[in-house]
Amino acid sequence: PYTTLFRSDKYRIVKALQARGHIVGMTGDGVNDAPALKRADAGIAVSGATDAARAAADIVLLSPGLSVIVEAIHRAREVFQRMTNYAIYRITETIRVVLFVTLSIVAFNFFPVTPIQIVLLAILNDGAILTIAYDRVKPSPRPSRWDLHEILTIATVLGLGGVIESFTLVGLAIGPLGVSHSEVQTLMYLKLSVAGHLTLFVARTRGRLWSRPHPARIVLIAVIGTQIIATLIAASGLLMKPLRWELIALAWGYAIAWILILDQLKLAAYRRLERQADANATAAP
Repeated sequence: PYTTLFRSDKYRIVKALQARGHIVGMTGDGVNDAPALKRADAGIAVSGATDAARAAADIVLLSPGLSVIVEAIHRAREVFQRMTNYAIYRITETIRVVLFVTLSIVAFNFFPVTPIQIVLLAILNDGAILTIAYDRVKPSPRPSRWDLHEILTIATVLGLGGVIESFTLVGLAIGPLGVSHSEVQTLMYLKLSVAGHLTLFVARTRGRLWSRPHPARIVLIAVIGTQIIATLIAASGLLMKPLRWELIALAWGYAIAWILILDQLKLAAYRRLERQADANATAAP
């Protein structure tokens, strides 16, 4: 009777916490813990648990003690943050490149980048973005949830800002600067490459792009290395029209200036999302 009551109490506690919107973890080792372990979002059977507890749990600890749970939660939240950063960056780049190319064709009646340049952009981009799996991140102090609205909002703000950035440069190059179409394509290839990789530093943190934690060394090496390659390709004219060094300097300076603008837009978007969340929390019964 006592064991049955205790078992049902554990189950009811887990269920009540979940009903209030909490993500619930439950540890146990005995038969009476099995229902609660099964119900919990993360059921953890400790070392030496019974077969029933092991079967009901999502995770089975092999080492004695509970300290490994704390470390596992910390590591899991780091992985989740890296996944969120990656999603924001990828969606941003998709909006930036696809929408920019489409609008340029409609407005200027020419392709701002060639198919070969798009392939080079993709190869260099993937070479750098793979390192995000080893980046330093600041895990959330609270349980993390997949917030698709927030991800899409931040990515859309950054992506549309990038479209305006690229579209403006094309207009300046074709108009006041009088750059030929073939050089414009190389200029935009280099600008998209540099600006795209700099966007990674904006997307990886909710604060300013230079706020802690600083990027991992492997991320910096990958970004710097790929952009040196991209610059050399543009300067040498490999598979494209060679770009003059003054235009290379323009692409770099323009991308760096705009990345500071995009960082401010990101901060404003996060502040707006936070105010909306606070307003919704206040309005909730």
